[in-house]
Amino acid sequence: MSERIARIDVYCLKIPRDVPYLGPLEEGNVPTSKGTFIRPGNRSVYSINDHSVLVKITSQGGAVGWGECWGIVAPQVAATVIEELAGPFVIGRDPHDVVGIYEDLYDAMRVRGFYGGFYVDALAALDIAIWDLRGKVANLPIYSLLGSARHRRMPAYVSGLPRATRQERAELAREWIGKGFDTVKFAAAVVTEGEVAEIKAIREAVGPGPKIICDMHWRYTAHEAIQLITAMEEYDLYVAEAPCNSEDIEGQAQVAHAVKTPIALGEELRTVYEYRPRFVQRCMSIIQPEVAHMGITSMWQVCQMAQAFHCRVMPHASIGIGIFQAASLQLSAALPNLSYHEYQHSIFDRNLRYVSGNMRCENGFYTVPDGPGLGVEPTDEVFDFVMK
Repeated sequence: MSERIARIDVYCLKIPRDVPYLGPLEEGNVPTSKGTFIRPGNRSVYSINDHSVLVKITSQGGAVGWGECWGIVAPQVAATVIEELAGPFVIGRDPHDVVGIYEDLYDAMRVRGFYGGFYVDALAALDIAIWDLRGKVANLPIYSLLGSARHRRMPAYVSGLPRATRQERAELAREWIGKGFDTVKFAAAVVTEGEVAEIKAIREAVGPGPKIICDMHWRYTAHEAIQLITAMEEYDLYVAEAPCNSEDIEGQAQVAHAVKTPIALGEELRTVYEYRPRFVQRCMSIIQPEVAHMGITSMWQVCQMAQAFHCRVMPHASIGIGIFQAASLQLSAALPNLSYHEYQHSIFDRNLRYVSGNMRCENGFYTVPDGPGLGVEPTDEVFDFVMK
């Protein structure tokens, strides 16, 4: 079977949701004509639908690799980058040269300032698809290609409590603990009475044993974050995520050095170049890489750097159909410094029917999918949601 890449197909997906990501819209928050809206709690744009960018790479011999990247708003942007710019340079390449392909594509636009954002997101989809193709050609799972199978099951934390009131969210946290999970995370962007009241209600609901993470959604100055994290420590806060603006590296370091709670960062970052100054300044003790922004090649590089700085890894999980989720699990299975993997239950569970394989999250643990490459493929139902 010829291994050379012969064809690339790109699909923008739109899957309707009954309730927007993170929970019901705030009073008076009306989506635009494109279905997008701004969460006032973190001033970030979201969609009322689930969006994603799906990539299919076919070899000359007929083998197929699947990739997916971040596309929760304006997925057409990353898709256009793949179709019109990056994708044509992949045709004719050997999938076993996946790292070189990623580096060549990254180099192609770096001097023009495109070392982040939609361009690098597009590279992530291509990179995942090429790794999947490589695994299928070699008949090996990706974790074996990375050199290790340290975890076939990995601990998961429950992310998000998408209910309308504080008491309802606390009750939902208690329900998840009852299902065998030991850690829950709440989102500061949608709390209605402040983070301290929120963690107090959750702690009272779940009792003294389970761990609680607060996603602070980049909302605070360093001094504000220090005060707030210190107040939440009364309720045994396990991890404080994204306390300051992403650009504020000095503020992130200030917070990490001032509080007892571990700080986690990184879901919005894409390369070792963005992570490196944060490692050097000790801005965090836990990293949260998102494979939908990074691809396997870049995420693996960052996780290796994390080990050199004695940081733990707790991968982020974004909105997708499950292709890049499988990529993240495959990579995580090879990590010696893994703590947890995020479990976005309101996304993962509802979209699991759109991928084949035995990928699951039950009783507090993920099951890494079996089979070569990613171990999953999209089902035919996915293509009913291709945007016209």
